[in-house]
Amino acid sequence: MQRYVGDSSPIRSSAAGRRKWLFKRIMVFTTAVLLIAGIIWSTYVLIIINRAETTTPMKKADAGIILGMAMWGDEPSPGLKERLDCGLKLYKQGVFTHFIVSGGLDKPGYRYTEGLGMRNYLIAGGVPDSAIAVENKATSTYENLLFSREIMQREGWSTAVVITHTFHGRRALEVAEALGYSNPELGLTDSETMSMAKYKTREILAYTKWKIQQTIGAH
Repeated sequence: MQRYVGDSSPIRSSAAGRRKWLFKRIMVFTTAVLLIAGIIWSTYVLIIINRAETTTPMKKADAGIILGMAMWGDEPSPGLKERLDCGLKLYKQGVFTHFIVSGGLDKPGYRYTEGLGMRNYLIAGGVPDSAIAVENKATSTYENLLFSREIMQREGWSTAVVITHTFHGRRALEVAEALGYSNPELGLTDSETMSMAKYKTREILAYTKWKIQQTIGAH
């Protein structure tokens, strides 16, 4: 009696093998394209991060906004001290007359928020308490600048210098512009205490996240 071959026929097995082979090729190609696109994008972001500069010439502004960074216990971290020292230098040069220091609580057990820790450092550096506005809630660059803008509106201040590290300057400026700051300026400092390989890699990721949020309108 003649038997008919079912689903296990060589023809069907060959077709299934070709589909599997094609799927693998597509996956390899897609992965390669995404990898190349990621490398190109990361290189582009690194270039624009490295191009950020302090505004020159700098016009006199109402406030200098120091963006928060980690506290180490009761003291600002070395990186945050660099931002504070940059702000103090500009303040003593007469670039602005008031500070806004912005940043929330890093850990539940800490005595001071980033904002209060920065305030204490500035007072120790000779700045009168009356010249410092403290923002204690922000947990991101976007919130730093959003809540600082609310302080500016309350105080009747219209112009600001945003003070941060050079690698962070491009994103900070873009966020300030997106929030409607009037011609925001940048006061930037390089770091002698932080690993740039680490922080620039993190900034590439943070900038990418910011651009995605900006595109879809979510923050």
